[in-house]
Formats: sequence, structure tokens, C-alpha cells
Amino acid sequence: MHSMIAEDLLNQMIPPLKVSDSAGKAAKWLEEFHVGQLPVLDNRLYRGLITEADLLDYDHPDEPLTNVPFGFAEVHVQRDQHFYSIMELAIQNKIQLVPVLDDQHEYLGVVTVGDTLAAFGQLPIAAGQGGILVLSMDERDYSLTQISRYVEENNAKILSAHVAQDEHDPYKIRLTLKLNTPNMARITATLERFGYVITAQFSGAGEVGENEQERFDGLLKYLSL
Repeated sequence: MHSMIAEDLLNQMIPPLKVSDSAGKAAKWLEEFHVGQLPVLDNRLYRGLITEADLLDYDHPDEPLTNVPFGFAEVHVQRDQHFYSIMELAIQNKIQLVPVLDDQHEYLGVVTVGDTLAAFGQLPIAAGQGGILVLSMDERDYSLTQISRYVEENNAKILSAHVAQDEHDPYKIRLTLKLNTPNMARITATLERFGYVITAQFSGAGEVGENEQERFDGLLKYLSL
């Protein structure tokens, strides 16, 4: 099983910016690495996250980042924090990545929401004895009755469903389904055959501790699943 601790989930592909870097370089890197935020360091010390929004109306690409107002200086986790903490911070602040610091406030790296969800998918508890499917679709194509029929044709049931706006596309919605089975291959094949896009799936089975169950339930509640 994958580790659930921040320092073991670090993404080495996303580099930090320095306060001496230019606003133009920051904008270029945000585009290059397909992220909405990047960490900014003063030597090894974490100073905050620069976002696309910070740079949108900033017309001085040659100016250093010290002259650009940016926030999120208090948004970070310690190296030994659990991935639940990372997810909660990301959700609260609507960010894609969370910086990880050591005891001296020195920067170690970032953990992305995608990496965290991958770790989440490794947990047996993520689905209990069942499975979780995340679908993306146009709002006009949403019909829970229709989707339920496809699921039930494969001898499964939807235990709960949650609809949210897709943060990447205002015309699409994200539907998260909790199913009563961890065996979802036939269900996903059926849904894909009818044009539904599966963006994530988690399944598993196993014994989990009461404390772990409580934390997981809290996270699901937080995510409104």
C-alpha cells in the first residue's frame, strides 16, 4: 500500500519559484506545468503560492515576484501530516497543490490533489466493501435514472450520488457514485459504451480501524460524497 504521509507523496516534477524570479517566468511556468499555483521561496523558506489570478492583471513581466502581491503563506503542511490534512487544505483554499515544509519552515516540495487521490484510491477504506466512480458529463446529459439502470443491469446498486460543477468546465458536471460492489469493470465498460467519461475510480475491501473509519467518513462528508 502507498504511504499516506506528506513527505512520501511529494511530486518532484513541479519546481518552486524564487522571490527573485520574474512575473513573466512565473506565468510561463504555470502554463508549462499545467498548474494553477506554484510555490515561491526565499532561499529555502516558503513564502506563499503565486496563482494565475495574481498575474492576470499584472503588466510588468520583468518585475521580480517580490513586487507581486501573492498569498497562501500560511497554507502548508508538515512532512509527517496525513493525506487527509492535505485534501482538507486543498479543498478549503481551492488549490491544486499543497506545499510541504520541515520543522524549520524550509520547503521540501509539493503534493498535488491528483497524487493525494491516487493515495486515497490505495486505501481499502476508500470504498469499504464497495466502489466509488467519478463521471464527467454535460449537464444536459445528466440522468440518474438512466445511469442507475446501467449500474443495475450489471447486478450492482448506487448507494449514494453527489453532483458538483466541474471546476475545469462550466458546462460540465462531476457525478460521484458510491456503489455496493468493488468489481466495477463491467459497469465502467457499460457506462463508457454509452458515452460517459470515467475520470476516477476507487475500490477495495478489508478491515480498517475505527479511528481510520471516522477520519475517512469526515473526509467524505467534507467532499460531500
